[in-house]
Amino acid sequence: MKNVSGSKKGRPGAVRSGRKGNKQVGSGGQGAQALEGRKPTPKAEDRPYHPAGKRKAAKERLEAARGRHGASSAPQQRTGRPPQRTGRPPQRKSDDSELVTGRNSVLEALRTKTPSTTLYIASRIEVDDRVKEILALANHRGVPIIELMRPELDRITGHDSVHQGVALKVPAYEYAVSEDIVERAFAKDEVPLMVALDGITDPRNLGAIIRSTAAFGGHGVIVPQRRSVGVTASAWKTSAGAAARTPVAMAPNLTQTLKSLKSMGLFVLGLDGDGDVELDGLELADRPIVIVVGSEGKGLSRLVTETCDAIVSIPISSATESLNAGIAASVTLWEVARRRRAA
Repeated sequence: MKNVSGSKKGRPGAVRSGRKGNKQVGSGGQGAQALEGRKPTPKAEDRPYHPAGKRKAAKERLEAARGRHGASSAPQQRTGRPPQRTGRPPQRKSDDSELVTGRNSVLEALRTKTPSTTLYIASRIEVDDRVKEILALANHRGVPIIELMRPELDRITGHDSVHQGVALKVPAYEYAVSEDIVERAFAKDEVPLMVALDGITDPRNLGAIIRSTAAFGGHGVIVPQRRSVGVTASAWKTSAGAAARTPVAMAPNLTQTLKSLKSMGLFVLGLDGDGDVELDGLELADRPIVIVVGSEGKGLSRLVTETCDAIVSIPISSATESLNAGIAASVTLWEVARRRRAA
């Protein structure tokens, strides 16, 4: 049988077409680009997500801030464009409530005039100076006092709770807004110091970080809205009352909140064991900063890491694998406070 195209059957590259004028077209230079040499690899400091690139960007921001405010003094007002608000935190429901337990926590809540609906007292409680002041403040503010047998107080507070014979019923915690906390610090001519939590789920860690933030002159704590612990009764207890005077903000999106704070002039420092800057060599301590603490298991998330101006590590003994999140935050806050006093 003859081939209708006039070519031999099975001939490689034959054009099987009966149309006049059709012909096989050459490559015309296709693929020539692949033969060209690649461009030179950018320097590490020119790559925005490389540790060297982050150090360069942070240094440039630091020099720019010093140029605006003077090399020897910390900035006293925010710089850059107005912050992009990241949204109000979710409002509490009218029937939500929490029990604050423990004598120090209850006393601090009453001293700071935290809205309270009921004070529970264990029958035959050993009355010390704290209990006397708790009863006096509750009576003065008109808070109803209910005396309960200890088994009943154990039941309503949770059998694993160390209530010390007192519990205070308060409305669910009302979160602040991160940018508002920073604005108030600037308005007082103070250098903002914030702590943000990335993936912390243990309320005891949150309570310890709130307590350390208050102890070392911090202005507030930021928690993400999702996959993170909130201010619960356990956090109240661990904070030893510091939660009543240290505002906690809830971020609908932590990465966007950090970017908003950067636009206000804050430097974002992430804590990680493999950081490119050691804590004892930190040069940004006297600047407005927010310290980001990651979870013990996973550390900082990728997007948060990319948002940080620098990743800071705490020098520890090689025999110790890592530090608890609350302890790491406390050590960092202490070093920042020490450097600020020295400056």
